[in-house]
Amino acid sequence: MRIIDLFSGCGGMSLGFEMAGAEVCLANEIDQWAADTYKRNHPKTPILVEDIRKVRDLECVKRRYKLDNIDGVIGGPPCQGFSLSGNRDAKDPRNSLFMEFVRFVGFFRPKFFVMENVRGILSMRTTSGEKVSDIILSEFKSVGYNVDFSILNSMNYGVPQSRGRVFFIGLKKELPYSKNKIFPIPTLTSKEYVSVEMAVGDLPEVSTGKGGDFVAYKSLPSNDYQKWARENSKGIFNHVAMRHTQRLIARFKIIKWGQSVKDVPHKHSALKRGNPSVKSGKIFSQNNMRVNPHKPAPTVAASFQSNFIHPYLNRNFTAREGARIQSFPDRYVFCGKRTTMSWEKNLSQYQQIGNAVPPLLARAVAGNIARYLTSAAKKKSFYGKRERFSII
Repeated sequence: MRIIDLFSGCGGMSLGFEMAGAEVCLANEIDQWAADTYKRNHPKTPILVEDIRKVRDLECVKRRYKLDNIDGVIGGPPCQGFSLSGNRDAKDPRNSLFMEFVRFVGFFRPKFFVMENVRGILSMRTTSGEKVSDIILSEFKSVGYNVDFSILNSMNYGVPQSRGRVFFIGLKKELPYSKNKIFPIPTLTSKEYVSVEMAVGDLPEVSTGKGGDFVAYKSLPSNDYQKWARENSKGIFNHVAMRHTQRLIARFKIIKWGQSVKDVPHKHSALKRGNPSVKSGKIFSQNNMRVNPHKPAPTVAASFQSNFIHPYLNRNFTAREGARIQSFPDRYVFCGKRTTMSWEKNLSQYQQIGNAVPPLLARAVAGNIARYLTSAAKKKSFYGKRERFSII
């Protein structure tokens, strides 16, 4: 399968499709640090580091990057970014980056597309009351695609994390479309889920402020997930623990599995920013949550650098621990700063990891689409050579 990845971020969805045997022919990402990560890990894929709204001449792009016979367009356009200009409805996705995704699909006419987004998009409505999801379906249908959506949870596909996301999958109208077959069925039962401890238990123990950009393995892998994560890697990258104050460490020490800052006594609660003599009064249930090592982790968000506490150590997760929980293999190296301040524009390593589509989930989606298209090709000579859709 020949793929274009839009809004690629650090490359989680690209990696998953590559695992299923696809070739990513072009990627697009506006953030420089995320693009640097992508380039480091996908050296054969050209990446356009540009605001997609400025990429207007798609015929030129097609010629420059030899993008004939594109089989799929994938990506996750941000649900933010709805236009606030003029008299347009700010809540209407037709005023957002989503329409750039539709534009690429309409131009390249791939056999399929996959668009990922947060579950909240299903409850969004425009000012006039239209469901955003209905508009999305309508726009794809207008450019010649049958499309439907489903919520997929990554822990059902080998990712050590409970992460539910909406996937819109569309096929050209010339193709038979079956929602029951185009979306992957869960490959694991609840008894087979990969836990946090299974995912990160073999990583070298590092205390607050310690670790390194490269750390050698200190032990052998103890399960299949760890063996898989270590393939083609000589050690651990991006495994540096954040520095914590003694006050924060004291808070961490009293938080048990499944508890967070909302469960601590008043003297250990959060302080108001800029005025440490006053309690903030803001309590977020996932802030400083100590994850249960025997279960999949909660959703790893872009803010996970302060969300979760290591199950056994009194510190937040390292970027590498977050990457393992997102199902990035150890050979995948993240570029840019580990963390950033609110006024810095580029995406930190933590943000890149938290924003990504888990590669193992993307692999499940890609593999199922390849099987579906192979089956369809046997019934109709729409694709040419059947071997084109075989899976490695």
